Amino acid sequence: YTLDEMLAARTPDQQVFSQLYVNPERSRSEEYVKKLEEAGVQALFVTVDAPQLGRREKDMRNKFTQQGSDVQGDDEDEGAVDRSQGATRAISSYIDPGLNWEDVPWLKSITKMKVLLKGVQCAEDAVMAFKAGLEGCVLSNHGGRQLDTCRPGIEVLPEVMEALKEAGATKESFAVFIDGGVRRGGDIFKAVALGAQAVGVGRPVLYSLASYGMNGIVRMVHMLQDELQMVMRLSGTPNIPSITEKHVIITNLADHIVPLPTDFLTQRTYQGLEPAAKL
Repeated sequence: YTLDEMLAARTPDQQVFSQLYVNPERSRSEEYVKKLEEAGVQALFVTVDAPQLGRREKDMRNKFTQQGSDVQGDDEDEGAVDRSQGATRAISSYIDPGLNWEDVPWLKSITKMKVLLKGVQCAEDAVMAFKAGLEGCVLSNHGGRQLDTCRPGIEVLPEVMEALKEAGATKESFAVFIDGGVRRGGDIFKAVALGAQAVGVGRPVLYSLASYGMNGIVRMVHMLQDELQMVMRLSGTPNIPSITEKHVIITNLADHIVPLPTDFLTQRTYQGLEPAAKL
């Protein structure tokens, strides 16, 4: 869908944010941001963890043969898009690898929308974003598709919240979101308990949409709502403000040591499949 088609599908009271990959030709980014602002988009999430897109080998094998977005202008006609190594390399043609902290004043100058950084992965950068006058950040490892083995947002969250508190930031003055690995309502509960104001959901949306269309998206949202409500009730938290860091244990968060119960149903009850004849 084009940007215009997506914006036209909004309900009158729906809040809409937009993600921005800054184009090497800054005038194109300015044109895009202006269009978003005129359409009533409330916030701009600027991607900062993708100066170069990661090596996504499945995508490289699939290639990229579809027509690009209408936002890209004349690049398609001029042959400036490298289609030889998949959508990742093609998209990289539109990303400025030189984006840095010195560009923050420019970003703030081209729009009245709230500007947040998406892809922050350490406490130091979160504090810098706060001191630069931005409205917030998204802790993210880009779905694990950028820097291999880097930490997910939920793992970085505790140190970020502690550093922001020391820097004088509050939830009202600087919003912190996370994404990556959110699959259950319990995941949302944990993120909120550690200080996140919201979470992003990626793959579940794609799976639901691809399998069941719009009804799949509605069902997915209802499942997350039901699960979150259940976890809140079982944790004795009647509302969102009552969810605090005391409701989670983060002792082994950085060690990735999480004891899991034995799945007796799978391992003991069901008989494993065996070949009809042994070689």
